[in-house]
Amino acid sequence: MKGTLWLAWRQQRALVLTGAAVLLAVTAWVVVMRMDMMDFISSHHIDTAACKGWDGCQDGAAGEAALKLLDDNTGPLRTLGSLSTAVPVLIGIFWGAPLIGRELESGTWKLALTQGVGAGRWFTTRFALAALCTVTGSAALAALVAWWWSPISNMLDGLYWHDGYIFNATGPAAVACALFGLAAGTAAGLFIRRTLPAMAAVLGAVVALRFALNSFRSDWFAPQVWLSQGDAPRREIGSGWSTGEFGFVDAAGRKHAIADACPWGEGLPDLKTCMAQKGFTGRYRTVYPSSDFWSFQWIETGIFLGLAAALIAVVCIVLKRRPLP
Repeated sequence: MKGTLWLAWRQQRALVLTGAAVLLAVTAWVVVMRMDMMDFISSHHIDTAACKGWDGCQDGAAGEAALKLLDDNTGPLRTLGSLSTAVPVLIGIFWGAPLIGRELESGTWKLALTQGVGAGRWFTTRFALAALCTVTGSAALAALVAWWWSPISNMLDGLYWHDGYIFNATGPAAVACALFGLAAGTAAGLFIRRTLPAMAAVLGAVVALRFALNSFRSDWFAPQVWLSQGDAPRREIGSGWSTGEFGFVDAAGRKHAIADACPWGEGLPDLKTCMAQKGFTGRYRTVYPSSDFWSFQWIETGIFLGLAAALIAVVCIVLKRRPLP
C-alpha cells in the first residue's frame, strides 16, 4: 500500500477499525440471540410457517408459544433494525462530512497536493476507500437483520416486511441509502467547508429523504384488488400490507367505500340484507402482497443510488474546474 491509498488509509483507519469492531460485536450478539430463538422454536415445536399473518396460529399452546417467541425477539430486532437504519446518518455525519470538509477547514489538503497528486486523484482514492467500507459494513448489518428476522418474519403481531424496522434496515435499499449518506456528507463538506455545519446539513438531508420515501412509498404503484363474491368473508391479508381501503362492488364493478355503503350498528340492516338492497355483488380490499417487498426495494435503491451518483458527479466537476482554496 503506497501513495494516495496509503494516505487515505492512514487518515481513515480509525473509522474503519472502529466500524469493524462494532460490526463484530453486533454479529456476536445476533448469533447468540438467533441461536436462543431457534432453540426455543425447536423445543416448543412451533410451526412458524403456520403462524404467518395476523390470522395465524393464535389459539392453544402453539399460539401462546409463538407469542412468547415474538415477545422475546421483537424488541431486540427493533433495536438492531434501528441501528441499521441509522447507519446512513452516522456515515454521513462522521465519515462523509469530514472527508473533504475537515481537510479544507484545517488546510491539510495542501500536503497531499504538494506531492504531485491532483485534486481528482486525491479525492477519488479517499472516497473509494470510504465507499468500499460503507457498502461492506451496511450490507453486513442489513444481512444480520434479515438473518435474525427471517424465521419469525410476518408472524402474528411481530414485525412485517413493510415495517420501517425491517424495510429500511434490510435489502439493497439499506446499502444504497448508506452510500447516499456518504455522498451527501462529502458534498456538504466541499460546499460548506466547515465540518460541524456540514454534519448538520447531511443529518437533515438523509432524515428528510428517508421521511419522504416512507411517506410516499405506497404511491409508487397501485396495490392489488382482492375480490370476494357475495357476502363471503374477505380474503385474509396474511403477510400483505393493507392500504386500509375496502368496501363493496356492484354488478358494474364500481367500488363503494364501506362507510358510505353499508354501515353497521343497532337498527341497521345486516350485511346480507344491505348488500341485497343496494345491489352489491361482492366485497373488495386493496393490498400489497409480500412479494411487492422487492419492487419497493429496487425503486428506492434506484432513487438513493441516482442521488448519490449525482452528488459525487457534482463534487468531481467542482474539484476539476475550481481549484481548492
